Amino acid sequence: MSSAPTPIVSNFIRTIIDADLASGKHGNIVTRFPPEPNGYLHVGHAKSICLNFGLAQDYQGKCNLRFDDTNPEKESQEYAQSIQNDVRWLGFEWNGEVRWASDYFEQLYQFAVELTEKGLAYVDDLTPEQMREYRGTLTQAGKSSPSRERSVAENLDLFARMRAGEFADGSMVLRAKIDMASPNMNMRDPVIYRIRRAHHIRTGDVWCIYPMYDYTHCISDALEGITHSLCTLEFEDHRPLYDWVLDNLSIKCHPRQYEFSRLELHYTITSKRKLLQLVNDKHVSGWDDPRMPTISGMRRRGYTPDGIREFAKRVGISKSNNTVDMSVLEGCVREDLEAKAARVMAVIKPLKVVVTNFIEGQTESRVAGFHPQHPEFGERLVPFAKEIWIEADDFSVNPPEGWQRLTVGGEVRLRYSYVLRCDELIKDAAGNVVELRCSIDPDTLGKNPVGRKVKGVIHWLSVEHALPAEIRLYDRLFTVPEPDADKNVDFCTYLNPKSLAVVQGWVEAVVREAASETRYQFERLGYFCTDRYAHLPGKKIVFNLTATLKDTWEK
Repeated sequence: MSSAPTPIVSNFIRTIIDADLASGKHGNIVTRFPPEPNGYLHVGHAKSICLNFGLAQDYQGKCNLRFDDTNPEKESQEYAQSIQNDVRWLGFEWNGEVRWASDYFEQLYQFAVELTEKGLAYVDDLTPEQMREYRGTLTQAGKSSPSRERSVAENLDLFARMRAGEFADGSMVLRAKIDMASPNMNMRDPVIYRIRRAHHIRTGDVWCIYPMYDYTHCISDALEGITHSLCTLEFEDHRPLYDWVLDNLSIKCHPRQYEFSRLELHYTITSKRKLLQLVNDKHVSGWDDPRMPTISGMRRRGYTPDGIREFAKRVGISKSNNTVDMSVLEGCVREDLEAKAARVMAVIKPLKVVVTNFIEGQTESRVAGFHPQHPEFGERLVPFAKEIWIEADDFSVNPPEGWQRLTVGGEVRLRYSYVLRCDELIKDAAGNVVELRCSIDPDTLGKNPVGRKVKGVIHWLSVEHALPAEIRLYDRLFTVPEPDADKNVDFCTYLNPKSLAVVQGWVEAVVREAASETRYQFERLGYFCTDRYAHLPGKKIVFNLTATLKDTWEK
């Protein structure tokens, strides 16, 4: 049976929100989800989506979707659209229109002018190599650039000319003037604008200077009235810069940033750069390959929005970095599908059985329900015929001790049908079993045989009625739990060559018109989903393995 959904558990962020609402600091909450449109979202983003949108739902607040489109070379409309699709598929809707950092480019520029006028920003023409040298190290203070003492007038002039396109890419930057001796490297006069002639997906070629993320993000939050700006732990050291920018601008709203731990999964990776490498190097079929940890990949594999949201709840929110076993995610999906997926039979490794005592017109078929706990799912006829398919793994010439499936001279119950006895096997020239000759006990349709007990039950299909199907069997993408843990070893070294097996199987005829993304439990085999793209209802049938019936990750 399916487990009850995990109840809402308080965490440090909810505690902060509760206190802010109780004190009157905020009348309601406004969160945001701020992805960069430079790739498809992955399971780690799913956690952030569930957190930000989930809090807004629970507290009757609002959550904005805002794209951080400040890095034009790597961004595309394809990525932006996929992100919107993913958020909606997970069951969430953002407040108002989609927002973009580029909506604020003019305001961001004017705020940079304000910092410059206050003597808190300056144009620097050090080379990138010189800038790294001047920046110092974790144990050694940085030193000031010769440009740091430029006059306000000169800085304003140079910054305006940067915008006008007078200077080459990379020749100048605008830096915040903070503290070159700060123990926090992010506060050592960080770059807030750089020259970059790149076509932008929304503003085209209007701008040749673009603001940096740390500068852009806090101002965008403030302009949107965000109350709680939630991000992952790697931004903890960036929080002083977030506050410094807002403290030094004529902007009334000052959101607060809070950090929580990232989500990492065993046997996969969540680096966008490395995921893109897998795509570009053709190790996978695309961002939505069902082996990928992307939301679109999980969707194509047959994972459910409810299962993923339940997973995000169980993982929880904390300050401690944690890597979660894949079995936790699969368990949540499996539990959701247990209650929702219709049952049908399929055969993945077919072995033909000829029923020698089948009598046309007399040997009967039976009706079976689609779900034992849900009669409202309906029922279908499971046709019986002279030739049937069984799973090759359900027959053994030399069965091990305790074997409860088929062997020569042995009996099994055919699911929803007769007791079947194997009388003879047929082998090919190489000695492989290619066919079984069996007989049924005609008095066992829907009842137990008299005078003996048959323990085993196997699934099967009528050869005449079964539909051919391409069945894609997926395993973990990598052979080790943390494929990118050793920075001296290429993570692709650990790619699992057996992560995908494509087999020709057979399924019940009732799935003929199933729409794409229809999920079933193949009895005794696992949960499967019709492929989102390759499956053509009434024509080509393609199923992806979503999850086995039991956890096999640790075996």
